[in-house]
Amino acid sequence: MSTEQPSLLQHASRDLAAFSSQIEYEDLPAEVVERMKLSVLDSLGCVLFGTSLPWTERVLDMVRAEGGVPVASVFGVDTKTSISQAVLVNSTAGHAFELDDIHKESIVHPGSIAVPVVLAFSEARRPMDGRELIAAIVAGYEIGTRVGNAATMSLFYRGFHPQGSSGVFVAAASAARSMRLNAGQTQHALGIVGSQAGGLMAAQEGAMVKRFHSGRAAQSGVYSALLAARGFTGISDVLEAGYGGYLSTYSGEPKPARLTDGLGTVWETAKIGYKPHASVTSIHTALDALAHLMRENHLKADDIESVDAALSNMTHVHCAWEYKAQGVTAAQMNLSYGLAVIAVDGVAFVEQYREDRLRDPRLLDFIGRVSARIDPEIDAMGPAYRHAARITVRTRDGRTLRHEILNRRGSPENPLGREDIEYKFRQVTASVLSKRHIDRVVELVAQLEKLGDLQELIAILGAARP
Repeated sequence: MSTEQPSLLQHASRDLAAFSSQIEYEDLPAEVVERMKLSVLDSLGCVLFGTSLPWTERVLDMVRAEGGVPVASVFGVDTKTSISQAVLVNSTAGHAFELDDIHKESIVHPGSIAVPVVLAFSEARRPMDGRELIAAIVAGYEIGTRVGNAATMSLFYRGFHPQGSSGVFVAAASAARSMRLNAGQTQHALGIVGSQAGGLMAAQEGAMVKRFHSGRAAQSGVYSALLAARGFTGISDVLEAGYGGYLSTYSGEPKPARLTDGLGTVWETAKIGYKPHASVTSIHTALDALAHLMRENHLKADDIESVDAALSNMTHVHCAWEYKAQGVTAAQMNLSYGLAVIAVDGVAFVEQYREDRLRDPRLLDFIGRVSARIDPEIDAMGPAYRHAARITVRTRDGRTLRHEILNRRGSPENPLGREDIEYKFRQVTASVLSKRHIDRVVELVAQLEKLGDLQELIAILGAARP
């Protein structure tokens, strides 16, 4: 499993559960609180937009057919169901269009899981104020990202989708903290949910089920907390067990020390980044590098003879496969398609990933001019630079132009501002909420820590689309 000393492995599940169950708003640095407010706004925009998409609608149809005690809202559709069913839909919606926040090291998108889970519990089981909401969400972010950190990229290389695997721990910790389970119960919740982890990365090449991984992770976390509250037991050392534990099973090269490194002093939540493009995070540097070269040199798509993308091995495996117009999911995960929409449209946002664009002749023509390769120098920089890209453009008039971006726009190293997140929220919710409700959600989330209750926010989120 690992050459690290056994002492690094002992009691990690117990220690994380104790930490998670005891998080209070007053413990959180101001930086973490501000990051969470951005994440809540960003995540709500992703969920509200995602409920309008056909794959989410199919999940909602199933939930409506099965029925459930109407206690928690499905956002944007004026429907209530059970907590577990509501988060199944809302968290599928949150991951439904490659817009949700991202923690680079863990490769987890915690917002699309934690935010729907905590809001569902607040509505259905234990009303919270804004400070309680923030604390419960942070519990999920901290535990889930630390699990992903410890699993390393090895989990991804084995073919698992971190959102469906490490993401279950985001959900379990958020759900347990929402219910105010004690440390022992939270440890059992983590021990239950670890057995529910899943999600196969081959889904990226066209299947709707990639979005569903997020919903199932959220639902599994809800079930784990509800069962733990009833005395149902889980694997007490679920993370560190040498045989059949999460790390030993899901990762060929885990780093168990990353589970608890700096616990309580180093906040993984503060390392969350956001997406300006509606595509897989790994290609954002490549997209922005091409956009930079085109803007600085006044190029149009037809001026470009070829584009060479030099990438990390991780990004190459993840995104540089041959584009075959397999569906929206595949387009959003594919490097060549992303570069093509930047070249032709100048942006890679919602409109560029409509079904009717996937076989656009101009895009297909440009895709034929794109090549990609692994850059050993980028790999040598280590996992922190797995999103880096070096783009070389050759123009039809004989010029060779190069640009490198090491830290993607939207990462903690190259952050988006509050105004960027608000702009993105307004853009993606324009067809889902009225202008008045968009303004009000922005206002409520901006003062989240001052809210005495969440009723108004939940009522707006749960209303039908205009």
